[in-house]
Amino acid sequence: MNLFFRQCFIICGLVAQSVEQRPFKPLVPGSSPGQPTTSKLAHAAPRRILCAEMRLLDRYLLRELLTPLGYCLGGFLVFWISYDVFTELMDFQERKLHLLDVVEYYAAVMPGFVVTVLPMALLLALLYTLANHARHNEIAAIRAAGVSLWRLCLPYLFVGFAASLVLFVLNEMCAPHSDDWAERILNRHVLHPADVAAQNQFRNFGFTNAREHRAWLIGEYRVKTAEMLKPQVDWIPPDGSSRRLYAERAIRTNGVWTFFDVKEYAQTGADTPLLPSFQTSVLAMPEFTETPKQIESEIKIGNFLSVRSTRRADIPLANIWDYLRLHPNPSPADQSLLYTKLHGRLAAPWTCLVVVLIAIPFGAASGRRNLFVGVAGSIFICFTYFVLQQIALALGTGGYLPAWLAAWLPNLFFGVAGLWLMARAR
Repeated sequence: MNLFFRQCFIICGLVAQSVEQRPFKPLVPGSSPGQPTTSKLAHAAPRRILCAEMRLLDRYLLRELLTPLGYCLGGFLVFWISYDVFTELMDFQERKLHLLDVVEYYAAVMPGFVVTVLPMALLLALLYTLANHARHNEIAAIRAAGVSLWRLCLPYLFVGFAASLVLFVLNEMCAPHSDDWAERILNRHVLHPADVAAQNQFRNFGFTNAREHRAWLIGEYRVKTAEMLKPQVDWIPPDGSSRRLYAERAIRTNGVWTFFDVKEYAQTGADTPLLPSFQTSVLAMPEFTETPKQIESEIKIGNFLSVRSTRRADIPLANIWDYLRLHPNPSPADQSLLYTKLHGRLAAPWTCLVVVLIAIPFGAASGRRNLFVGVAGSIFICFTYFVLQQIALALGTGGYLPAWLAAWLPNLFFGVAGLWLMARAR
């Protein structure tokens, strides 16, 4: 099959060269401009042939790439599940999980696994594919047929762009929900109090809405029902006075926080004490705009800031945006960390497209090479990218680099390097 395609490409190249070298024939005397002449037909037929060959070439290149990409993803999947099963076997036994529970657990964490390995699998598959083409002189034959390197790489760029979009959807829409699903499976039979994601009740929890000058202190917050016990709210209304609200219980109904057994205190001046203003059994406060989703984001970001991890942007964009809406002016340390993570979430999916840009000049070099060159090249590129990413994220979270530059630096470096190498490729 490879020999057949090589012969087709060489024949197409010879036809294109012969057509380009054929002199132009003027209109035959007596013929009208609307009638096709022999010269026009001679140019139109090879053009249609080349367009058909382009579609054939794109399908061939895509098929040759997607097959090893599927093998790479499958191989990574088998290796990861095997390693994780042996590592977590004791934990599964302590949590009294059954076989079907374990199968469901790995189905739940699959999106997070794909997010991690898809760029590496794409890099390995693309380098292997290009090395295989170069080994059989197929790239040289395609380019001899008049196809530029940029046009040749168009199917690969399309795959990289599509993989980036898939990675973004998985990272932002599927992975957060799959993590919660996996935690519910792990705590299905035995509940571990140390698992924060599995906790339904948070005691003595407080947060501040700096944008609207409102502070909440909650004796107990129940995540599933969005119910508060012993809530206390301090806020400053438009008239400039200070208010404080005590309640036995609060719940959000129809988009409005409703408090029960309420006592409200007011402070009219800076030097005056808080004095009781009124007491009621039920009080609806539509001006309290905090939503249960924002409160959950506050919990997640609070736990994240307490850990101070720089390993990866592991907080969804929605949680970061909710937190920044409540805290428009965080401390410099928190601002550097949060905005670095925010830009990191935006930059991470485009790793797939950068992988394509950097792999093409490495893999499309002419000459017969061993197929294991692609494997060694992918390991070197992944290691270099990972080291640069960790250094940039550490500098960004520490405030030594702007957050956007720290998050996008690996993609910018490898993307520009790939474009420069492709421009110099012959």
